[in-house]
Amino acid sequence: MSDKGDIHELAGGWITERKGTPVPGFLKLTYVGFCAFGLIYLFRYMAGEVDHATRGPLVRQLNAVMDQPGTPWFALLGTLLAAYTALLLWYALVRKEEE
Repeated sequence: MSDKGDIHELAGGWITERKGTPVPGFLKLTYVGFCAFGLIYLFRYMAGEVDHATRGPLVRQLNAVMDQPGTPWFALLGTLLAAYTALLLWYALVRKEEE
């Protein structure tokens, strides 16, 4: 039987983790998947959802009235998100866990 010190409780005992237990691979990939979704969403809908049947006309009117951020801002945000995704991928999949 393990010692109570090997188990770390979070959220008042709703979440428990055992020391030395590796994080499952599918869970690591979900972090990268969410970051990839963020990149795709950023560039696909940077002007809003203008092709939607009901919201599209309103979004186009709003875009005509408001100033849109320039391409450099989207490029900077995309670069930062891509770098974060790459670092997270490296940290989750390539980096060896410390003993």
